[in-house]
Amino acid sequence: MMMQMVLRRIAIGFATLIVVSIIVFLATSILPGDVAQIILGQSATPETLAALRAELGMDLPAYMRYFAWLGNMASGDLGISKAGGATIASLIGGRFGNTMMMAGFVALISIPISIALGLWAAMHPGTWLDRSVTFCTLSLISVPEFFIATVLVLILAVELHWLPSTAYMTGDENFFQLMKALAMPLITLVIVVSAQMIRMTRAGILNVMNSPYIEMAILKGVPKGRIILRHAFFNAIGPIVNVIALNLAYLVSGVVIVETIFAYPGLAKLMIDGVQTRDLPLVQACAMIFCGTYVILILTADVASILSNPRLRQPK
Repeated sequence: MMMQMVLRRIAIGFATLIVVSIIVFLATSILPGDVAQIILGQSATPETLAALRAELGMDLPAYMRYFAWLGNMASGDLGISKAGGATIASLIGGRFGNTMMMAGFVALISIPISIALGLWAAMHPGTWLDRSVTFCTLSLISVPEFFIATVLVLILAVELHWLPSTAYMTGDENFFQLMKALAMPLITLVIVVSAQMIRMTRAGILNVMNSPYIEMAILKGVPKGRIILRHAFFNAIGPIVNVIALNLAYLVSGVVIVETIFAYPGLAKLMIDGVQTRDLPLVQACAMIFCGTYVILILTADVASILSNPRLRQPK
């Protein structure tokens, strides 16, 4: 039964990727502007524009272009950038590594902090500690990331001059120089993703604390800290893993604003540049990488929920 549930989720993930590929292709196809016009400039004649469009395959019907693109994508061929002529794989390689490095640092910082603060708040429900954590997390969830980034730039870069306002990297930095360059986007993303994870950890623990077996343990005199750490936490791990996976997916695919504000050379910034130059194959490849990463992380969260909760393995 568990294997059937996993296979069903894999099939749903595959179907999701197909549907998203259609949406991505159609959405990029209706973008205003023309890459041929951008390449040749305003002085291009209709004849040269038509010739370049034919060379780039832009004169083919939409369904033919979609199936050709999907087949190449499935085989690992991301194509050639229509704006620069380089292979898309070479353009994405370094940028994807930068985005994954940023996501990895944020995950290493935010996940332990979020779980610790969530457990801490759940161990003191109704106290000023719990209310302070709840108030701060609700406030941070309500604030968009661009506002947090802007405030950090004004305080830490403009007023105090502690950190650079942009995440400029040459590739020759040592670890401390790298951390200084990444500090502003790291702080912004840690604040954004930690608030939701703290709230879900606290809510999951408190929900499990209302279970009959927890009440029985309390009546037997088991210390509250032991109940939360050894019993409640492991039974609440499913929802916690789900929200962690959602936030990790955001780190990979939703950092467009943060990368743009701090001029960080990541994959999201590359996609923004591709939209500006109407480089549709580049935009499509970036979008599919984002979607594929998101589906894999959500699938991982589903499998973790099944393994951590035996009730999910039973037939409905």
